[in-house]
Amino acid sequence: MGTASDPALLSLHGVRVLGGPSTAAIAERFGLPAAEVAEHLLDAQAYGWVTRYDYFGETWSLTERGKAENERQLAAELDELAARPVVAEAHRRFLALNGPHGVACTNWQLRPLPGAPRAVNDHSDPVWDMRVLVELEALDEVLHEVVVALTEVLTRFAGYDNLHRSALARVRRGAHEWLDAPDRQSCQLVWIQLHEDLLASLQIPRGSDG
Repeated sequence: MGTASDPALLSLHGVRVLGGPSTAAIAERFGLPAAEVAEHLLDAQAYGWVTRYDYFGETWSLTERGKAENERQLAAELDELAARPVVAEAHRRFLALNGPHGVACTNWQLRPLPGAPRAVNDHSDPVWDMRVLVELEALDEVLHEVVVALTEVLTRFAGYDNLHRSALARVRRGAHEWLDAPDRQSCQLVWIQLHEDLLASLQIPRGSDG
């Protein structure tokens, strides 16, 4: 098992990776006491790294200063542990999966019909849906290998594979919304979160990694 990250780093990083989370969501994701996360977020707010919003309940967002600080902390962590090559290799393997995963998610949402190439998939064709699920399950197997390799150097990467697999199992049981719903740890959302985690860790601008 790899090295555990500092809780202050995880609290700030959780704001970026989870995208507008609550204190409780960050605490749950990283297995930290909610009170400790709240304290670190208040410190980060005092430094101007995060902003709190209460329009739809408590949520947190990174400022530009916070994004820069988060990347600085992540870079220092990778360099201290000599873990950059491992994370870079995981990112390379992830990218090979990223395109096929996006195609599979699109095929779950759309099922082309004669005269309607972007027809919404109403899930009335079990053969179509099963083909998509088989593709996603094959990608899930490789995702697990990627996350295991990451977790061997940094424990903060743990859980992405389990969350993706759990969501995929729900989809197979008929809960179709667990494929791409943005309000839960769906397959697509977990995938996006891991991609963001890798980009932040390696200081790669989003959209520039192919």
